[in-house]
Order: sequence, then structure tokens, then C-alpha cells
Amino acid sequence: MAGDRRPTIKTVAARAGVGRTTVSRVVNGSDLVSTDARSRVLAAIKELNYVPNSVARGLVTNRTDAVALVIPESESRLGSEPFFAALIRGVSGALAESRTQLQLMLVRDQAERDQLTESVATRRVDGVLLVSVHSEDRLPGMLEEMGLPTVLAGRRDAGERLSYVNSDNAGGASEAVRHLLRGGRTRIATITGPLDMDVGRSRLAGWRDAHRGAGVPASELLAETGDFTEEGGTRAMRSLLERAPDLDAVFAASDLMAVGALAELRRQKRQVPGDVAVVGFEDSVLARHTDPPLTTVRQPVEELGRTMARILTDITRHGAPRQQVTLPTELVVREST
Repeated sequence: MAGDRRPTIKTVAARAGVGRTTVSRVVNGSDLVSTDARSRVLAAIKELNYVPNSVARGLVTNRTDAVALVIPESESRLGSEPFFAALIRGVSGALAESRTQLQLMLVRDQAERDQLTESVATRRVDGVLLVSVHSEDRLPGMLEEMGLPTVLAGRRDAGERLSYVNSDNAGGASEAVRHLLRGGRTRIATITGPLDMDVGRSRLAGWRDAHRGAGVPASELLAETGDFTEEGGTRAMRSLLERAPDLDAVFAASDLMAVGALAELRRQKRQVPGDVAVVGFEDSVLARHTDPPLTTVRQPVEELGRTMARILTDITRHGAPRQQVTLPTELVVREST
């Protein structure tokens, strides 16, 4: 029945005999309303039991109180990588504190890119949190050109212009390799992340830096590019063992790739850590349940998500300037080394 519908800003305006903008101004506490109009609007709100929503507030504040978390990855990857789940928990927790709606958008093809562009152009969101940033990705530049506040998880390169939250990727990787060197390992391989991502390049740089600091040559023969997936870790470990069967340690740039590396080492009858020590990066829930439990570099993924959300809120609500934050990492030693 029509009488059972939830009242809207239009209903309140009609009952009070004013325009919708006036109702919105009253809802948001604006002074640009006459005393008489305010009284009529408040009476109509009470009579109709009207609950203001983000659309009503947006007429005055020019805000939707909604932000998009954009992940240019497939559903399967979103579901299989613990990084994304932890990041989403952090983002959603922080946004809940500010009563901001989160819209999760997967951008896998041109149609979904067009949908994002439309949301931006029509200002259906106040800002964007962008994950999985690749160097040649056009999305960050597009968002910047459209003037939409954007915060990146990671960065495109060292000269990044946009706001971002990053982990100390190079420092964490370097600490992992120094730990292996201190343990007497001399042939330390690495399975990198994608090298069109700053995170992949930075963790590779940390592997090199640790060797350089110890005065031990880092053989590029011992570096194999991965893709942050378990299957990628398995393939990379197989390739490394084929061309460097005497390697005695491997630093994988993610826990999931380390899981794949462990599986391949087991298949080839290599003992961990007796024959080959293994270190990952992230300290996801996987690291505590591998056999043996995985030494890894802890990055605070939930805190990364919370910080991204808070920076975006500061920009959209308070006009805060660009912020670029790097969070510390920590080596967690377990039985794989």
C-alpha cells in the first residue's frame, strides 16, 4: 500500500510546503533557512517519522557518503588471496566509523571500466580506493584527471603524485634475506612479484640490497618472476631448481607464492629447512598452517586498509592535502628457516 512506503525527502517537502533543497538544508543544520520553513520541515519530519539518508544530505553537502574500493582482479583471485580479505576488513571497519558506504568494484574488462567511469563522472561516489596498481594502468591517471579523490594501495613508482599507503617492501625483503644470510645460506633465490608493479620491483630491490650489504654477489640467475599466486610460486620454484639445483634458500615475495614453492620442494624431495630455507611476505593466516610453519615478513594489511580509508575521508570531508604513508614491516621467524 502507498501509505506503508518509507517517507522520502520529496514527501517531507510536499507536507511542509517547501522545496527538497530546503528540507536537505534543515536536515544538515544549514543556516540558510527561515525560522518558519525550519519549523514546518521539522514538524513534517516528526509527523512522517522521516529518517534522513545520504541522498538528502548530498543535496547540500555535495557528498554521497559512499566510496568505491576498486580492485582490477578476477573473483577467483579476490577469493584466493588473503591480502584482499584483510584489506577489505580494514577499509570497511574504518568507513563504518564515519558512516560511509563501501562499494566494491571489480574492474576486469572494458565494460566494467566504463561502469566505473560513469560512477565517477556522475559523482555517485565521493572517492576511490584503488588496489593492485600496475605501472601502465590508466585508471589512476583517469581518476586524477576527473578530479576524484583517490588513494592507492601501494604506488605506481617512486614519483607517485596521488595519495597512497604502502608497506616498507624493500626494507622488509632486505630483512628477510639478511636473516637467511645470518643463518649461513649462501645461494638465496627469490621469486618476485610482477615487475610492472612497484611492490614487485621493491621486494626484488630488497633482495639485492641485502646481498650488497653483506658483500655477497646476488646472482640474477637466482631471480624468477612470479605473479603472487600459488601456481606462480610452484612454476617459479621449478624453474629455479632446474637452473640452480644447488640453491639453499628462497625468498618468495608473497606467502601464497611461498606455499607454491613449498609444494614444489616437497615434490622434488627437498627438505625444508634442511636443504632449502623458505621465507614469504605478508604473514597471512596461511603462514601459520604450512608444513613447516612459514617464516615471513609481516605487513599490516588491515592497518593499510584502515589508513587508506581514513586518508580518503580526510580528503573528501575536510579537504585535507595529499598524504603518502609507508607502514613498517616485521620479520616473523618460524620453522621454515
